[in-house]
Amino acid sequence: MSKNGDASIEQGATDDVLREVLEGHLNNGLKTEIEPRAYSHEEIIEIVARLQTLAQSDNTNKLVVAGFTTTPYNPGEDVDDDQACETCMYYLVHRRFCELPELMLPVSESWSCRLWRI
Repeated sequence: MSKNGDASIEQGATDDVLREVLEGHLNNGLKTEIEPRAYSHEEIIEIVARLQTLAQSDNTNKLVVAGFTTTPYNPGEDVDDDQACETCMYYLVHRRFCELPELMLPVSESWSCRLWRI
């Protein structure tokens, strides 16, 4: 906790630093499993099970298995909806954070992963 007792400010700073590190990995060529997207229950379960085998602090491999990108995913030209973190049900807007229990990562609104859900 910070000197003035404001734990939320301290957490925000920690999230910002980790978000920058993760974005650096993605921008520097980290190959992630963007596809196949997890649209069926079976696909979701398979990816979540793989994430559950990773240590909570294994953030790089979480990026790989979840298929993160720094840009919204769009499945095709005839689809209007970009799949970005900011439109995902797991995204915490004010914290800029993915609260999917197997991920629990600071993310940016324009990022995307294959576990995206409305």
